[in-house]
Amino acid sequence: MALRNIVTEEEIGFLRKKCRTVTEFNTRLHKLLDDMKDTLDKAQGAGLAAPQVGVLKKVAIIDADGVFLELINPVIIYESDELEESEEGCLSFPNRWGIVARPYKVTVRAQDRNGNEFEHEAEGFVARAICHETDHLNGVLFIDKVIEDSEA
Repeated sequence: MALRNIVTEEEIGFLRKKCRTVTEFNTRLHKLLDDMKDTLDKAQGAGLAAPQVGVLKKVAIIDADGVFLELINPVIIYESDELEESEEGCLSFPNRWGIVARPYKVTVRAQDRNGNEFEHEAEGFVARAICHETDHLNGVLFIDKVIEDSEA
């Protein structure tokens, strides 16, 4: 496993690109996921999307309280009407923080590293992370959704 460089705001054009659907569930995908986990651990972040490490594929990982949730081709299929406004940051935008409104509860449908489809329900911080990382895969950045700047 290896650490990958995190793409930062200097390459915002790349971060705004939409990702391709993953169709091959192979050792290259597994290596990407493992490298992303190591990179996320080292950066002490909550989530990481493949475009943040220079790969335009629909792949994201989230640290859900020490359990890594791997999301391949994720689609949010349910969002609660209840929104929660909270401070958010992003590894691609170091030292930038802002208040973002996100659904308090979500259900995501995705595939695991072997191509098996699953659904995952989450609330609070993990729901926020799922929304944030899924946005990355569609070229949407948290700075696009900030309703108020904040200081970390």
